[in-house]
Amino acid sequence: MKYLLYSSLLLTLASCQTKQKADLVLHNAVIYTVNDSFAVAEALAVKDGRIVATGSDADILKRYEATETRDAAGKFVYPGFIDAHSHFTGYALGLQSVALDGTGSWQEVINKLKAFAASSSQPWILGRGWDQNDWEDKNFPDRAQLDSLFPNTPVFLERVDGHAAIVNQAAINAAKITAGQTLTGGLVETKNGRLTGILVDNAVGLVQSVIPAPDAGAYEKSWQLAERNCFAAGLTTVSDCGLELRQALLLDSLQRAGKLQMRAYVMLSDNDENWNWLKQKGAYKTDHINIGGMKFYADGALGSRGACLLHDYADKAGWKGFLLKDKTYFETKAAEMVQTKLQMCTHAIGDSANREILRIYGSVLKGKNDKRWRIEHAQVVDSADFKWFGQYSIVPSVQPTHATSDMYWAASRLGPQQVKTAYAFLQLLKENGWLPLGTDFPVEDISPLKTFLAAVGRVDAKGFPEGGFQPENALSREQGLRGMTIWAARAAFEEQDKGSLEVGKLADFIILSDDIMKVPVAGILRLNILSTYVGGKNVFNLQ
Repeated sequence: MKYLLYSSLLLTLASCQTKQKADLVLHNAVIYTVNDSFAVAEALAVKDGRIVATGSDADILKRYEATETRDAAGKFVYPGFIDAHSHFTGYALGLQSVALDGTGSWQEVINKLKAFAASSSQPWILGRGWDQNDWEDKNFPDRAQLDSLFPNTPVFLERVDGHAAIVNQAAINAAKITAGQTLTGGLVETKNGRLTGILVDNAVGLVQSVIPAPDAGAYEKSWQLAERNCFAAGLTTVSDCGLELRQALLLDSLQRAGKLQMRAYVMLSDNDENWNWLKQKGAYKTDHINIGGMKFYADGALGSRGACLLHDYADKAGWKGFLLKDKTYFETKAAEMVQTKLQMCTHAIGDSANREILRIYGSVLKGKNDKRWRIEHAQVVDSADFKWFGQYSIVPSVQPTHATSDMYWAASRLGPQQVKTAYAFLQLLKENGWLPLGTDFPVEDISPLKTFLAAVGRVDAKGFPEGGFQPENALSREQGLRGMTIWAARAAFEEQDKGSLEVGKLADFIILSDDIMKVPVAGILRLNILSTYVGGKNVFNLQ
């Protein structure tokens, strides 16, 4: 009997000793792995920041002994959301300025500025988010009130899309702008020989270039605030479209120092300094940052009538918008970039801009390829041009909430025919075979749940319109989830590291209160992000 008891004890000890060590085991969950077969698991194990196993509760609990074991209480787990097109740094810095999103009139903007100025000693008053399309008076505002209230303090207020701004006389003086001044790809608005303060597209940069740059401490504080908000929204990777090299290197240094946990895919802005660094160094990648592309700008935005169209704007006869640079510039850059492994990522919103960039890409890509060159937005595409996405393996990087924000006025800009091939996400998906989704925040809200709602329901946060805006281009729920995870990772050449919950990949995942794949459309925005994990570490918990 003693021998049998001793043998049983040895077997028990041996069984315990064969358990593999893990840092975290999550079990009693519904885990959407978003792998090729869209399999669902019950548990996963994490070691050194990466997933080492997924499977059933019984299997994972039997095989692994973890420093931390979490019972998910039957809740729903997904890969961490990835925003394929955003402006993380712009959003971060904007948290330190006047938020003008949702303002209902120019007077409401003025009131917010007065309240901000009463408690601020900053040398400039900066703000972002106004949209005249949301006001009863849909004309651009005038600087007169800004001059009266702030005669000596420069004021710079960006429109919601970042493609227009209004400034006061003090800012005009600082930038040395004159009435009648012209520039390629931009507009300095003048009426009756007087500057109105409105700047469109490249003209915005005239003032931006003289605004004092934040110091390293301001960037660090801003990024930390921004990542906190992103983690709370379920984002574990963000894009940062159009950074300067010094900003990207500072972001990298803070990540390596452990001061920032957010992962980022960075496109450097189109200029010689950034291009020369990228050309010499090639793509730069760590587990936290991936500097792998250049951001080019073909045209402006539809809301400020800067998008370059094939036909006149329906609400502005004789006006088609403009390209921000001559097309030969983009041809030269494409010919240079095709010799590298870097991604060419070009902002194109109007159907004319999309046609030009598609043609230029195709002329150097020649046919099917794995360069993953991207068109950011691909917002208005002529019916004859969709096929080029598939023929040349061009990635349309789209933002579903643009459709549900613009739907109130898009037809007035484009007309009844052209609007039919705008925001055509399903049609673009069919051409390319996969479709990365983003928000373009801070142009839109950072919420991936709103992205999902707009993608699959084609409605805004108010549930409008009933039946959805152009519902024929709605995505399925699986397509929507893939667009926010594995396809967004693929758009940055990161699908081997993230975007799905598979062995060997980074343990970036979120826990939701309900199942985003099954909850009614009207309930999507009522879902709660309960927890966010980056590299197996809990970075957000809903209190």
